[in-house]
Amino acid sequence: MSGIKSHEISDPNFSTEKPEAHDLSEIAYEGGESHQSDRVVIVVSKWNKDITEALYQGAISVLTEVGVRLENILRYDVPGSFELPTAASIALNKHYNLDGVICLGCIIQGETRHFEFIANAVANGIMQISLNHSKPVIFGVLTPDTHEQAKARAGGNLGNKGAEAAVALLEMIDLERG
Repeated sequence: MSGIKSHEISDPNFSTEKPEAHDLSEIAYEGGESHQSDRVVIVVSKWNKDITEALYQGAISVLTEVGVRLENILRYDVPGSFELPTAASIALNKHYNLDGVICLGCIIQGETRHFEFIANAVANGIMQISLNHSKPVIFGVLTPDTHEQAKARAGGNLGNKGAEAAVALLEMIDLERG
């Protein structure tokens, strides 16, 4: 009988165990630039609304804490994460003086491959919009296996990825102005 024999990997650096999740809630904006005149759009998916609202609140908290005025932050609500790149492009085309866009969504793994298609399309779409417009468009989309994992990353014990997305935007604005 021929076939592939399985054997244990003896490399001590190789593990088949799932890695532990990391709490990144210590991430904070450390730049010294003024952001009082920044103009930002936050695009928020309505799908998994309890999660995306928590992400939005995290982003708003960081932006206002560093001086971005609420009247300079526009919110676009879209049906789902798939629509985030299109809305980001519309925002950048409509508001020529934007400093950047944050895209917030939550795509939870389901029983089919639909999750993979949507997550890949959204990630690639957001990157392409950023490159096409030469403006920061930040990927603030959770891709957890479960709703509980999403809650942990939307203000729970693993921080708030919306806040982290806002920090990333501020740092990219600084880089662009640099």
